[in-house]
Amino acid sequence: MNHYRGDGPMAGVDKSGEVAARSVQEYIDETPYWADGTIAPSSPMTVMQWRIWLLASAGKFFEGMVVFMTGVALPLIVREFNLGAMEKGMVSAATLLGILIGATALGGLADHYGRKKMFIVEMILFVVCLVALVFSLDFISLIIFLLGMGLALGCDYPTAHMVISESIPSNDRGRLVLSAFAFQAIGALAGTAIGYIVLYKAADISAWRYMYAAAIIPAILVVFGRFYIPDSCHWLASKGRIKEAEKALCSLLYREPNYPTVIKISQPVENNSGKDGDDCNGKYLELFNRKNIRATILASVPWFLQDIGTYGIGIFTPTILGSVIGAKAVHARNVADLIQNDLIAAKGAAFIDVLLLVGIIAAVLMADKVGRIKLQVAGFIGCAIGLFLASMSMTVDPDSATAMILLFSGFMLFSFMTNMGPNAITYLLAGEVFPTRIRGKGAGFAASFAKIGAVTTAFLFPVLFKDFGTGPILIFLVSCSLLGALITWLFRIETRGVNLERL
Repeated sequence: MNHYRGDGPMAGVDKSGEVAARSVQEYIDETPYWADGTIAPSSPMTVMQWRIWLLASAGKFFEGMVVFMTGVALPLIVREFNLGAMEKGMVSAATLLGILIGATALGGLADHYGRKKMFIVEMILFVVCLVALVFSLDFISLIIFLLGMGLALGCDYPTAHMVISESIPSNDRGRLVLSAFAFQAIGALAGTAIGYIVLYKAADISAWRYMYAAAIIPAILVVFGRFYIPDSCHWLASKGRIKEAEKALCSLLYREPNYPTVIKISQPVENNSGKDGDDCNGKYLELFNRKNIRATILASVPWFLQDIGTYGIGIFTPTILGSVIGAKAVHARNVADLIQNDLIAAKGAAFIDVLLLVGIIAAVLMADKVGRIKLQVAGFIGCAIGLFLASMSMTVDPDSATAMILLFSGFMLFSFMTNMGPNAITYLLAGEVFPTRIRGKGAGFAASFAKIGAVTTAFLFPVLFKDFGTGPILIFLVSCSLLGALITWLFRIETRGVNLERL
């Protein structure tokens, strides 16, 4: 039979025969070995570790679901509340603005109150705002509840990442973080698919309320699930709560047969080395000094440009498709026309969103083989080609087969390349390119800076579509993708196989 080991069959036992204290990560990274001493390549995940990963992935699922569902719901919301272009932009941008604020304002609270507590609070906030949104009576309440959902999803950005990273073996961290990120694409597909089904079954102006209501029960189940996980052992140990950390680690690593039977955690070594200790205390200006400015630009600017394209196309794919596919009923004369246009566009968007999922699967498989920089550059260039093909569809007869082929092939290529490259890799790089002492600050700044692009896109695109049309907007997004590829290459820092503690 196989046993577990750290550095040898007697790892964790001192000369007196007592269990020697070890760090939290040493326990989590401990790998099994056979009786002859042969070491297994990795430590198998426990049921609790998989549960934590799944509950953390749910946050990314709801983000993709809510944000991309808005694209399907938007025409109905505009009609019900009689919104102009500016108000339409506010509806599109509200959730993204909440994410921008929540990532920094709420996400940092996990350092003070614990990962588990904020992990639960954020999902409760999401459910409350989701229910309230379904019953919103006017434009103001609609914006408030969309913003509230965004705050919850923004808090989930750093919290879910930490919950995964601090609970799983080091060798599996990159693969599982990207796998969790893939649930954003699954959520996007689910959001557009649910939108189509609801429109088909309930052809009514208030159908958008049923779309959001479909997420309530799954979100409540996630809330209850998050109560039944241990808090981060790393966080508990860092607060000096060693006994609680040992109990949490026993729960995290429980398996049949149970091993380890006795856990003794060593007190983490705190950095009290003067200047270095001060650097750890929270100076964002360090991100812009001579040593770190390259990493800051690489982590922030391409992600910003990526979000302009991702959210611009993701939110308004139904609108763009509707302007071509549903061209015969663009000027909806009544609710029936509006529903029909929305159905056609939602069906096309759901089909295209499948490529988002295929793209992220490709990123999971290739990130540690091809390298982050090559994938991101290739992804940006592929996005530019896809958007250019889509823009060419605007130059031919909209009723022709050529227009349809150019539009769908362009959007499909964009959807695949964005998740194979920049949409996944920018998220991964932001947590890798900074020194350990400022990694949290750097990743947080990059995420917030990126969401500025997303919010700007969601707010301005309805106005720009109205004033300039679809073609010029797509050409603008082509330029953003090419600029993203250029900046990635000029400021490249390849982190594949790099020991991040020595970076």
